[in-house]
Amino acid sequence: MNWHQLESEAQLDLIAKASFSVPQILFKHSTRCSISRMALSKTERNWNFNDAQVQPYYLDLLQHRNISNKIAEQFNVEHQSPQLLLIKDGKCVFSSTHNDIDPSDLVQFLN
Repeated sequence: MNWHQLESEAQLDLIAKASFSVPQILFKHSTRCSISRMALSKTERNWNFNDAQVQPYYLDLLQHRNISNKIAEQFNVEHQSPQLLLIKDGKCVFSSTHNDIDPSDLVQFLN
């Protein structure tokens, strides 16, 4: 799995635009939270997608809380941590949080 680092608000417009061609994943991670660490590990262990199917982005919430706030506003989702969002056709079509995060849930949205 090759995470792309989400480090600027400007990237969100590029992600939204790219999602019309290839779905985009946003994983919001708190590096101080054990639940977030477990969700990240589970996501990486169970990742069965290639870059042509979906592009994964990783957001370090502690360093970039402003980006998380912008995600909530731009994609009309409530902020959670950890949180996995699937962006497709410019919109968030799937969101899961905490222990419910499982990449196998994405299959139904990628086909």
